[in-house]
Amino acid sequence: MNTTIHILKGLSIGILMLTMSSVYAQGDYFTESGQKMTRQTPPRDGIYDRTMHTEKRLLPYDFVHERDVMWEKRIWREIDVRQKMNHIFRYPKAHLISILLDEAKTGNVTLYSPWNDEFTEPLNQTDISTLGCSVDSVLIYDPITFEERLEIVKSEMDPDDVIRYRIKEVWYFDSETSRLNVRILGIAPIINRYDEEGNLLHSAPMFWAYYPELRHSLVHHEVFNDRNDAARFTWDDIFEARMFASHITKASNIHDKRLQDDYTGIDILLEADKIKQEIFNFEHDLWSY
Repeated sequence: MNTTIHILKGLSIGILMLTMSSVYAQGDYFTESGQKMTRQTPPRDGIYDRTMHTEKRLLPYDFVHERDVMWEKRIWREIDVRQKMNHIFRYPKAHLISILLDEAKTGNVTLYSPWNDEFTEPLNQTDISTLGCSVDSVLIYDPITFEERLEIVKSEMDPDDVIRYRIKEVWYFDSETSRLNVRILGIAPIINRYDEEGNLLHSAPMFWAYYPELRHSLVHHEVFNDRNDAARFTWDDIFEARMFASHITKASNIHDKRLQDDYTGIDILLEADKIKQEIFNFEHDLWSY
């Protein structure tokens, strides 16, 4: 009797193993609720589907009339992603530069010339396709024919090479709401340009993106939240809530000069703080206590 029971158990285990192997051979799997699914895509890395960021709707800006703006100041500032507060810009699964280029190549975002921050010279798809790429001629030695030949090598840009972003924004006082507000106008990744010998020439924008248009894409891209994995931010949240550290590089002036054109070293930072304090004092002086 015991022998028969052992034989039946062995047969049951064998049938079960054959069934499981056939299931996995067909690429099927079971969900947490026991539903059988065909493995056409990799299994979900989580316990639920993350769809909130894809379904999120953009919160539009309030309409501002010219007669309600009693004061305005244009500011240019730079975000250094090497600062601790800005490490989110280097999140490998949501590089801002990669998002900008991908959205531009699909036609969702218009990019503009890096030499003009007034958004008057849009780039075409041919120009956009070459952004982030470099073409070099490499001398190749053929060990069979013992000949040397030049070969064209195309290399993609490493997203970590972009260590700064430039922002153009407008601070204004709205008399209708009695509030000092700020709105970002444009974003430009800053890259280093080198000569043929590898010497640094200068740092300059890679392109300009018009932020009010860019918001429609940024609102659907998640970024890391180190406090709660279930409550991810979007790139639109980062910029609208100003969750980044930056320093002022230019304020609107009659000569259209940057701070580094007139100051050096720590004097640049001191002048930047002076501009920031002037904006704060303007709002403070509007009220009497």
